[in-house]
Amino acid sequence: MAKEIIVNADVRESRIAVREDNQLVELHIEREERVVGSIYKARVESVHQGMDASFVDIGLERNAFLYAGDILGNDESEDRNGAANGASGGGLDRRGRRTRPHQTINQLVKKNQEILVQVVKGPRGSKGARVSTRISLPGRYLVFMPDEASLGVSRKIEDPKERDRLKRIVENIRKPGYGLIVRTEAEEKSERELRQDLEFLERTWSDIERKAAVTPAPNLVYADLTLLFRILRDAFGQDVDKLILDSAEDYRRAHELLDFFGPNLKDRVDLYDGEKPIFEFYNIEQDMQRLLERRVWLKSGGYLVIDQAEALVAIDVNSGRFTGSGTGLNDTILQTNLEAVAEIGRQLRLRDLGGILVLDLIDMSNVNDRKRVETALESALKKDKSRCKYSHISPLGLVEMTRKRTGETVNEQMNEPCPYCNGNGKLASPESVAIQIARDLRRLTRVQTSAEAFHVRCHPLVATFLVGEDGTELEQLEHSLQRGVFVRVAHELHQEKYEIQPGKMDELDRRFNLYRRGQIVEVKVLRGGLLQAPAASACTESGLLVELPEGARLAGQSTRVRLVSVGRSSANGEAMSKGPDNARPQNAPPSGGVSRPVRHEPREPRERPTALVVVKEAEEANGANKRRRRKKNRDTQSA
Repeated sequence: MAKEIIVNADVRESRIAVREDNQLVELHIEREERVVGSIYKARVESVHQGMDASFVDIGLERNAFLYAGDILGNDESEDRNGAANGASGGGLDRRGRRTRPHQTINQLVKKNQEILVQVVKGPRGSKGARVSTRISLPGRYLVFMPDEASLGVSRKIEDPKERDRLKRIVENIRKPGYGLIVRTEAEEKSERELRQDLEFLERTWSDIERKAAVTPAPNLVYADLTLLFRILRDAFGQDVDKLILDSAEDYRRAHELLDFFGPNLKDRVDLYDGEKPIFEFYNIEQDMQRLLERRVWLKSGGYLVIDQAEALVAIDVNSGRFTGSGTGLNDTILQTNLEAVAEIGRQLRLRDLGGILVLDLIDMSNVNDRKRVETALESALKKDKSRCKYSHISPLGLVEMTRKRTGETVNEQMNEPCPYCNGNGKLASPESVAIQIARDLRRLTRVQTSAEAFHVRCHPLVATFLVGEDGTELEQLEHSLQRGVFVRVAHELHQEKYEIQPGKMDELDRRFNLYRRGQIVEVKVLRGGLLQAPAASACTESGLLVELPEGARLAGQSTRVRLVSVGRSSANGEAMSKGPDNARPQNAPPSGGVSRPVRHEPREPRERPTALVVVKEAEEANGANKRRRRKKNRDTQSA
């Protein structure tokens, strides 16, 4: 399997892509200082017994979360100081791991206490970072744990002889008072290479301790390494054929780092100097665009639908256009599921999805088919360096799994919630909003008995549904209300927002009755709305709706029309010319000969109340009217 790492360095961000057999499998983006892995001098801000946790200030925008289980207790600290090599003494379980006697959060930390913590999970959404006092420093071949006394070897090193060899080497080179984990990359490495890596980690920890002793809280003590260094340390090994960089500075820095922990890999580092941007040359930009899509197509014609929610990630498998090879339905389902779980394994790495995941596979009745799919899923997840746990396929065809999450997904890094729908992905339809306006008008009519008419400002598409074709819907509404309604388009309003203002009939009529039959006006033709092609709705500068029987061809453009009929909230018109020369861009200056509505008198702009404000004012006015009527009746009876 050919494996490449491609590095794109820009002024504002660094991007690193990992490809296997010319297929993108991982994408890492760094735009600002990374906090995961960094070590801070923190101050305890609050302690919550009910949560068995505390919140600490590490100098970021939001306080970090510190769970009691992530705090090194006093008993553990004493055991560590007295333990030697982690192989003897009390406090270890049958697997050689240190037992952790449970202590409450109040026993572990106090408010305003200063402690040294490491970020294990970055801020995400409205949540702050998660931190731990159990610090670990990863190197090229070893992980240094200053608050542990155990020794472990990566489970991915499966050869028993190699595991024993590495364990003997580490037991020989390490000093008492800390723990070590042998990483997968240490396989077949010499004692000299492991010792060199350990000495580097010991020097780093000594520097951290010295700086922590003189640094006030809250403050950064140790910043995790740059994205390039982490990739060289964690991903660039013997299984990588090429490391390709487009920055001469990064190329030089990579050679300097490899001099320290991978001299034999220097000949695999290349500097890209092509004319095209490096990600464009390797077609990674196209893959990144597909990465942001909700639907992922499979080669067979099936597809995945990936939905990220607050609590979990749901992945649905569909057969789509795949009809099978003619051997039967069960085989078609099996082939779709096998291809789907392989792609799911790639998408988890590529999008860096984490937390709880639910895979909704196509139901399989055959037990052997289920086992084949489970085996394929296990094989796909073996390539993932993040810790994954998964269940067997349930009778409903569901697989529940978890994947370690350390920060934002790639999608969350590159996108932000839609400001128009607030991230919901859906809006109330124009027709639904129009119906709601009608309900509000009926309610206002009951409480605002003195109102003779209402002025409604709303989104253009909502206005088309509120007025209706040829004004029929609004005419029926006015008849039921026994009030006049003046609807005007407000382009600046959100589709779900509207304003209702009561008033006197003659006042609103003078204010809005600005057009006459036969008048030539300039309108903007709307896209969408109630009317179907070839008809379309348009609106004048003052917000009056105009129906054009042949207006669909001019959608999105401005044009001149002659008003055939004019109503209170809408008009009918016809375009002055059927040719395209009549249309002009929206922002172009108006052409000559176009009539402008003339207002009867200038009016001072005033703030328009919302519907709720109107209801309140109407209730108060209605109460005052009732009180006046009761007083008048009493006076009459007295007389």
